[in-house]
Amino acid sequence: MSNQRREKVREILISKPFTSLQELEERFPEVSSMTLRRDIEYFEDRGDVIKVRGGARAMHFITLTLEDSYYKRSLENIEGKEKIAKTAVRYIESGRSLFFDSGTTLMQMVPHLPDSKLTISTSDPNIALALVKRDNIVVNIIGGSLNKSNLSLSGLPAQNYVQGTNIDVAFISPSGFSLECGFTSGNYNESLVKNAVVQKARIVVMLVESGKLEKSMPNTFAELKDIDILITDKEPGSEVRKACVSAGVRLIVT
Repeated sequence: MSNQRREKVREILISKPFTSLQELEERFPEVSSMTLRRDIEYFEDRGDVIKVRGGARAMHFITLTLEDSYYKRSLENIEGKEKIAKTAVRYIESGRSLFFDSGTTLMQMVPHLPDSKLTISTSDPNIALALVKRDNIVVNIIGGSLNKSNLSLSGLPAQNYVQGTNIDVAFISPSGFSLECGFTSGNYNESLVKNAVVQKARIVVMLVESGKLEKSMPNTFAELKDIDILITDKEPGSEVRKACVSAGVRLIVT
């Protein structure tokens, strides 16, 4: 029941610029004010809202309208992204140096991170803002040019940063994946950064939401042989399974 309530609370919180605690109390009379405050804090940790006096403000209405496409993607296949995220955090150990790629699937990992010391570099300003609220996490945001459609950083400064950083585990989300084209991106500069991360990381975990299976974008940044773990929320088919076995990739279907 709590998950169903939280989804309803989220729908209300993100539907307009400001939602008061009083409004939530009126909409959910059977729930205590303390529980509703915790719901607001939960969605603040996920980057959906900012807690303010008397209620919460939706991040969607605070950020630039150029973020609309990012926001819309965050509402797609929430359940699938959540399953992928919960599985991915199993590969996080205390004291490690991690890289979080940009994207809404990666954002879903933030609330599920262990309460341990981590150093996380990211190309996503939204993820950085969500991570910085955690006491035990050192957050590094790479430099570069900001892509207006998906709010990720790329370019030569970003590549230089990655090449000068040691990465234990990298969590990457492609725009598309197919056996023919591998892991692909729609932006050339972003594909260069992703490729640099793949080359530097000791372990590469690829998070492939079901909507990206059998989809190819213009720029290939990695192939199956370049990664270690592939996590998806939909059965990819026997051919992909065979290819993963052949490449030594651990395939996990959540």
